[in-house]
Amino acid sequence: MNQLKNIKTLSFLFALLLFAFASHGQDDAARLEKSDAEQLKKAQEWVENLQLHDKTKEARVVQVISGHLKAVRNWHNSHPFTEVPAGINPATGNKLSELDRQIIADSAMPTEVHQQLMDGLRKDLTEEQVATILDKYTIGKVAFTTKGYEAIVPDLTAKEREVIKQNLEQAREQAVDYKSMKQISAVFEIYKTKIEQYFNANGRNWRQLFKAYVDAAKAKKAKEKNNG
Repeated sequence: MNQLKNIKTLSFLFALLLFAFASHGQDDAARLEKSDAEQLKKAQEWVENLQLHDKTKEARVVQVISGHLKAVRNWHNSHPFTEVPAGINPATGNKLSELDRQIIADSAMPTEVHQQLMDGLRKDLTEEQVATILDKYTIGKVAFTTKGYEAIVPDLTAKEREVIKQNLEQAREQAVDYKSMKQISAVFEIYKTKIEQYFNANGRNWRQLFKAYVDAAKAKKAKEKNNG
């Protein structure tokens, strides 16, 4: 009798376990479906802004972008920062942060994912239109950061402008393969450091330039406060 009771209890617990797994699976599927819809909507909005006036071309570009967004999401979600051992950055000696480790994990995504995006965009878009889409991924960081350099170094030379442009456009293209804005900003920081190193190696003192800019901004703010 006790044996029969134990069997019934085990059967009940097993049924509960199966139900829990099924419910969890349904929740995951629902979340994925919602996320897929969000990626598709985002791609559609970006492409609509291009005003291509060609439904077939628009559909192809939307599929290229939404497919890339999903691939980046899937890789990110299936490769947490814990996959990368805690350690130090060999260039600085600083301990790797969670953000550092997540960027390392995400940077291992197959290069084909990025190449498919760029090839797909260039198949139907001009280089200017491709840049517009990449700006959507990175919320206009190229233009925003360029304006910052122009404000800090008002007498930029043509060569310096070209160095800024090349580095920020490279940052933008690399950054599209990362999921979060923190990661995208971190990628841009890599290339901003290269720009500032170029300044220092070619007759500028970036630290002094930045300090002068900050001091001038503070003085202007204080003056406006006093006048107000």
